[in-house]
Amino acid sequence: MSESKLTQGALDQIDQYSRDRVGISTLERYTGSQAAEFQPFILLTNFKHYVDMLAERSGEPIRQGSVMQACHIKGEGISIINYSVGSPTAALVVELLSFIKPKGVLMLGMCGGLRDEHKVGDFFNPVAAIRGEGTSDAYMPKRCPSLASFVIQRFVCETLEKKKLSYHSGVIHTTNVRFWEFNEGFKELLTEERAQAIDMECATLFTVGFAKYVPVGALMLISDTPLKAAGIKTAASAKAVFEKHTGIHIEVGMQVLSAMRERAKEGLGYRF
Repeated sequence: MSESKLTQGALDQIDQYSRDRVGISTLERYTGSQAAEFQPFILLTNFKHYVDMLAERSGEPIRQGSVMQACHIKGEGISIINYSVGSPTAALVVELLSFIKPKGVLMLGMCGGLRDEHKVGDFFNPVAAIRGEGTSDAYMPKRCPSLASFVIQRFVCETLEKKKLSYHSGVIHTTNVRFWEFNEGFKELLTEERAQAIDMECATLFTVGFAKYVPVGALMLISDTPLKAAGIKTAASAKAVFEKHTGIHIEVGMQVLSAMRERAKEGLGYRF
């Protein structure tokens, strides 16, 4: 049948098939994983150390793709992806995951705490994000808020409270500027916004997840307090954070996704 005789619906189906095929192929190439290896619940991280630790704990191999690393723990129904740093790759990984339709995605990230009461090692529960990174503008209009999946964040809070871990909830500012600590005008903006934390990916993850129908939440670890004297992260302080807090961060993230998986098995109708 010639293209001129195809209905618009048939053309749309062909276009969607092509997008899906290219999207899945790109996911496989970038992560070094077959689509079938991905589990229904996904952990995202910026750090190779997190993938290394989870692979060691599970005994599963690390898949190295052209852009990202992944590890798939079939027994737990969980995969982890290290997509590196920044809003463009955050958008990319969520868009690629949209082609395999995961049931839930949880970011294990680090952020700067902006309040006096914040301490390194506390957890941060980002219920919403300020879209200061720019990347999310390509996915949703600027007037649309960036919100984490409420249900996922509920599981985050429940898990932290069961483990009696210190955490804070609020709004996180996502920026694409790494060395904002030395920009007085930017720091004044943070004060005006009353943002409680700052990172480089949350707004992108939440917005692209909303646009692409991928439920995304985050469990952030406060790794520095950049508005305090001597609070900016250094190589030494970053190393100390990894050594002291990576294990519990992964443990809580795994328990959040496991709780979601068990709740889904109960057939309670949760839409993550």
